[in-house]
Amino acid sequence: MADKPQYPERREKAKEYAKKRRRLFLIELGFGTFFLVILLLGDLSVRLRELLDFPKPAAIALYFAIIALGYALLTAPLSFYGGFILPRHYGLSRQTLPAWSIDRLKGGLLALIIGIGMIEVVYWLLDRFPAYWWLLAAVFVITVSVVMANLAPIVLLPIFYKLMPVDDPELAQRMGRLAEKAGTRVRGIFVINLSRKMATANAALMGLGNTRRIVLGDTLLSHYSPEEIEVILAHELGHHAHGDIPKMLLAQSAMTLAGFYLANIVLRGTLVPLGFQGIADVAAFPLLMLAIGGFVMLVGPLERAYSRNVERAADEYALSMTDNPQAFISAMTKLAHQNLAEADPGRLVELVFYDHPPYQKRVEHARRYAAARSQTPFDPSVSY
Repeated sequence: MADKPQYPERREKAKEYAKKRRRLFLIELGFGTFFLVILLLGDLSVRLRELLDFPKPAAIALYFAIIALGYALLTAPLSFYGGFILPRHYGLSRQTLPAWSIDRLKGGLLALIIGIGMIEVVYWLLDRFPAYWWLLAAVFVITVSVVMANLAPIVLLPIFYKLMPVDDPELAQRMGRLAEKAGTRVRGIFVINLSRKMATANAALMGLGNTRRIVLGDTLLSHYSPEEIEVILAHELGHHAHGDIPKMLLAQSAMTLAGFYLANIVLRGTLVPLGFQGIADVAAFPLLMLAIGGFVMLVGPLERAYSRNVERAADEYALSMTDNPQAFISAMTKLAHQNLAEADPGRLVELVFYDHPPYQKRVEHARRYAAARSQTPFDPSVSY
């Protein structure tokens, strides 16, 4: 299969789309930083706290809601362009404006409810345990992350998509053979009606314990051969066999702990200069977000490098389990074409933005596997 000449127009569109997405991300990042800085240095945060003359829990909830809604309104044009206009322009979205708006509303309300609950707990910890609030807050956030990961396939995903067990006997049989070969067990394979909203294809391992399952977009079942679906399933089984979800949660837990520790140092170092009433002053919330956000941006490339290694190991697992590099290459080529994925980004772009190996590297990995299996030299000039 020749990946270079097969979809030349899609490859160019993918580059163009990726550049626009990155520019939009940087604009949103800059705007968010500017918004938080203005709240702090313009005394707007302090004034808002003074206006909310209510019992502390109510004041914190109202403060967070006003800040979140204000930011959402100010960034609505960017969200509309990035979430609706851009995907439709490139043929990736099938949603109408009303349907997209309803999804945005549901997502926004869910984020607001969860956000208020988490902020209330964090500020209660700041107030009651000022010396080691950062440790307790990190433990709380980690616990919420684990709970959310467990509930995602049974509570969160159904809010946006219809989830149904796979009823394809051949696919179920293939899955059974793969799981038996892997010496592992999943709770089931489910399909979501992705085609109702998107033209893209995807698969994921979701949940923990009794909720752990493989989720496939229906766009995979309708456009991919049984062999291609098998290697995709084997990749997801690789995540299961390697315990990748617990490992990722552990890595994120370490970063959460470090982020809150840094936020504690920043808050204590700026109480006097910025005129806050204390470490638990809700007016310092923008500073808390700047500290944690800055830390996330700093360690983000490390997190994505770890993720790329995890995905590379799952690719290797899929290749060894199915022993079908040709189907792997075919599936990756179709996915890159369908999802408009940039095939070969620059090294810096990959390091900063990519949590999966780029398409070209995944294909080269499969070609090396095929060359080793057939004991023929790997020729990087050969394209499939």
